[in-house]
Amino acid sequence: MKPAKTQQILTAPHAWRDMPWGEFFRDALNQHLQPCFAKLYGFHMLKIGDLSAEIDTRSCAISHQVNVGSAASSLHVQASPLQLPFEAKSIDACLLAHTLTWSQDPHRILREADRVLIDDGWLVISGFNPFSLLGMGKAVPGLRSRAPCSGRMFSQMRLLDWLGVLNYEVIYRTRFQVVPWNRQGGKMISAHLPALGCLNIAVARKRTFPLTLTPAKKARSTAPIRQTASATRQFRQRNDQDAG
Repeated sequence: MKPAKTQQILTAPHAWRDMPWGEFFRDALNQHLQPCFAKLYGFHMLKIGDLSAEIDTRSCAISHQVNVGSAASSLHVQASPLQLPFEAKSIDACLLAHTLTWSQDPHRILREADRVLIDDGWLVISGFNPFSLLGMGKAVPGLRSRAPCSGRMFSQMRLLDWLGVLNYEVIYRTRFQVVPWNRQGGKMISAHLPALGCLNIAVARKRTFPLTLTPAKKARSTAPIRQTASATRQFRQRNDQDAG
């Protein structure tokens, strides 16, 4: 297994239209993510990365949504996903739509998103599936240097392992196919062979367990141990009376 961090220079597209079938990928993600967005709630949402800025999140109940990226036309904040200019535990949800795909250090991006998320905050991630027809394109010399095959493809199980290390609970995950002649995706492959779908989606929730006891639990833990019934003393007294 290749390490997550790489020294390879990756040129990320600034818009979905900058890659072949990019708008088809975006439309399919919009369709599959709408039920997920409808369940998110809170006050602040970050759409991290230029591609995330184009994802339709109008169905999300979080009204204050901020697009963070490098060069997209619809950005609110221009910043690197590796160094988000936000306070720790100030964001309710983060969207990483193929942000890890063109990252040299995906672990650092996940840690940075985890830093700004509140406890029980939401993390929505999408990416390409390496075990798909699209993933096979990385083995073709003429395709591996062009998007989308030039991006990094992490298996869903590897992504779930990263989230588990950060103590996230995966609420929802799926894989589905997108074909260039149908904007709604390949329903046949998505329904019967989801493992071969070219797109991954994972929705996870940050779980934080307190390392210190709450006052109520602390009081219970420091309560004095009550003396048990002195059965041994009573037994000895009874024996002494019988002997007398």
